[in-house]
Amino acid sequence: MEQYPNPWKTLSSEFIYDNPWISVREDKVINPKGGNGIYGVVHMKNKAIGIIPVDEEGYTWLVGQYRYSVDEYSWEIPMGGGPIAIDVLESAKRELKEETGFTAARWSLIARIHTSNSVTDEEGFVYLAEGLNAGETAMEETEDLAILKVHMREAVEMVMDNRITDSISVGGILKAARMMGI
Repeated sequence: MEQYPNPWKTLSSEFIYDNPWISVREDKVINPKGGNGIYGVVHMKNKAIGIIPVDEEGYTWLVGQYRYSVDEYSWEIPMGGGPIAIDVLESAKRELKEETGFTAARWSLIARIHTSNSVTDEEGFVYLAEGLNAGETAMEETEDLAILKVHMREAVEMVMDNRITDSISVGGILKAARMMGI
């Protein structure tokens, strides 16, 4: 993308917060118009991984949970964080099993997403999982999930009427539906 050079100039960077999941950096910058400013960046220490499990009849499974950061209940595709050093597909398989109990025979990477690229470097990946086999869930201590089986058409409607607002879920569901001709 050499035709689109970076118009920002970083003068200095300082890490101002760090925990096991994120770090926050504040940069002193010269903005694209030449003015002095600051820019805050949230660095994610994991990849965001979402999975759309779909059976032969076109049904998928969503997970519902209370999201502390937005103070709302949220319906989403099964998802979680995958350590940067671990293969993204391996993390996707683990997350699907943890949250739904399913394993899948076929996996297709269908999307790469930057979740909020104005403030974070978080990179998300969405997989379509097919050839499902049911099993037991293995939810983490921080997860109190409800599981909802819906047809992919209903999942699209949930996106369109804002019952699903999570960016990885929105992007993944719409892309999977289009690929499936829905």
